[in-house]
Amino acid sequence: MAALTPAALPDVEPPARSGGRGRRGGIWRGVVLVVAALYFVTPLLASFVFTVNDPMTGFTLDAYGEIFTAEGFAQSLLLSLGLAVATIVLVLVLTLPAMLAVRLSAPRLRPVLEVLCTLPLVVPPITFVAGISTVLRWGPDYLAATPFYQTIISIQNPAFPVVLVIAYAVLALPFVYRALDAGLGAMDVRTLVEAARNCGASWPVVLLRVIVPNLKSGLASASFLTLALVLGEYTIARLLGFQPFSVWIVTISGANAPLSVAVSIFSLLLTWLLLLVLSTAGTRRSRS
Repeated sequence: MAALTPAALPDVEPPARSGGRGRRGGIWRGVVLVVAALYFVTPLLASFVFTVNDPMTGFTLDAYGEIFTAEGFAQSLLLSLGLAVATIVLVLVLTLPAMLAVRLSAPRLRPVLEVLCTLPLVVPPITFVAGISTVLRWGPDYLAATPFYQTIISIQNPAFPVVLVIAYAVLALPFVYRALDAGLGAMDVRTLVEAARNCGASWPVVLLRVIVPNLKSGLASASFLTLALVLGEYTIARLLGFQPFSVWIVTISGANAPLSVAVSIFSLLLTWLLLLVLSTAGTRRSRS
């Protein structure tokens, strides 16, 4: 019997690469990045030049040296950071268990929860704060003979206004919901929960030891968005008569404009630094 020899395969030329299209795409990406960089960096550079250029003495860093010694700086910054931490804890405690319950037990209610969480996007802040002001004015008159009178008074304590925490938690709901929904959508929640429950884990253990470690990136994104919202929110705090960091910056702008701009740059850099810390921590924990 004749030996079988493989037939020679015809030479097939590889498909020509669209080098021109790739180069054009790279050029357009570079153009977009340059335009975006100019859009964000130019105002920062102009602000920095304004703070260091004194018409009388020339280049000076006095505005940045006055930041930490300015009256009210430390109190307003610590107040805003405390409000941010309380808001992050409150909104996560309210949102995460509700989203898990809807995903596991009542998936048909997911559109309802989504509408409720995104509803603050369509409510103007001025309308929102007008409603809060009406409730705060109405409370002492009609609740004077009830135990709730002291509650209405205590939540308006200027040292730590809890009413701002409640208002900021409502405003942060849409952003927290989107961040957590993306994180939960990237993991098999039902399988993880069923495996943990079959091993005898209680619901708190499932939430803290199973869900939260697998949701680090979503929690970090939700926390940063809430932090940025609290540090930059002005309307509600100003109309309610409190003075967190954003209100303090506007207050000193009339008396010392270079200091106000320097503090604004400092707050922006602080926010970026916190973003970097949160994103780095979330990435390391996700890899581990």
